[in-house]
Amino acid sequence: MAAQTGANIAPVLNLATPPLDERSKYLRRLVIRTLHGGERGHVGSSMSLVEIMRVLYDDALRYRSNEPKWPGRDRMILSKGHGCIAQYVMLADKGFIPLEALDTFCRRDSILGGHPEAAKVPGVEASTGALGHGLSYGVGMALAARIEKRDSRVIVVMGDGEINEGSVWEAALCAGKHKLSNLTAVIDYNKIQSAGPTREIQDLEPLLDKWRAFNFAAVDVDGHDVEALRAAFDRLPLAADRPSAIICHTVKGKGIAFAENDANWHHKSKIANDVVTKLYAALE
Repeated sequence: MAAQTGANIAPVLNLATPPLDERSKYLRRLVIRTLHGGERGHVGSSMSLVEIMRVLYDDALRYRSNEPKWPGRDRMILSKGHGCIAQYVMLADKGFIPLEALDTFCRRDSILGGHPEAAKVPGVEASTGALGHGLSYGVGMALAARIEKRDSRVIVVMGDGEINEGSVWEAALCAGKHKLSNLTAVIDYNKIQSAGPTREIQDLEPLLDKWRAFNFAAVDVDGHDVEALRAAFDRLPLAADRPSAIICHTVKGKGIAFAENDANWHHKSKIANDVVTKLYAALE
């Protein structure tokens, strides 16, 4: 993919999000199926990630589902591990794991826990959930690819609440210093973390300028606009001599009207059958 140079990459933000298409609804139904299987899970955090995960696995990442450890693969690290259901449904959709595994989510004998584990789940590159570690993993993987002269890309997906962690910015400093153009930070910027709005808990703005100050080429994108996401990932690397950052403006709980932008739906335990029915109905 062609690299672009220049200190200020023009934003590609599109605020007029198109309606969810059938594939996005199908993937959300799989998210609900998984929530039903476990009777718990991070509802809002998974729904905001769906289009990001969809475009990564449908269009951007290089992988072999029948050979998860293929050396030539791209590495995708879901640093906001609590949003793992969105990754699990893509791994099932692409054949890394059986679809039926989604029904076992969070069960004692399941490989699918409430946070992803690399040793258990084919296609998971790093065990995450202790927030703030994914970008450090990514820096190490990107440096290793450079040393080994592989053209593998490393993409790290983080939450906006997660990037309150200082370790994220230490890793960003290192990535900028080493000019890791094979590394991309993706931020699921739904603007609500577990306890409330990010602007009240720890305001992140101006977020685009922050990443640029750390020597990243950075863009904004509507994180639910599939075509806009494809265009952004198609541009990687955004600069030939710097890491990239894609800030995805999303809606927590996207697609479930009664859960959208509501911190109470960050995580739910003991999800009853009637709630599952309401979740499915909301998608229609």
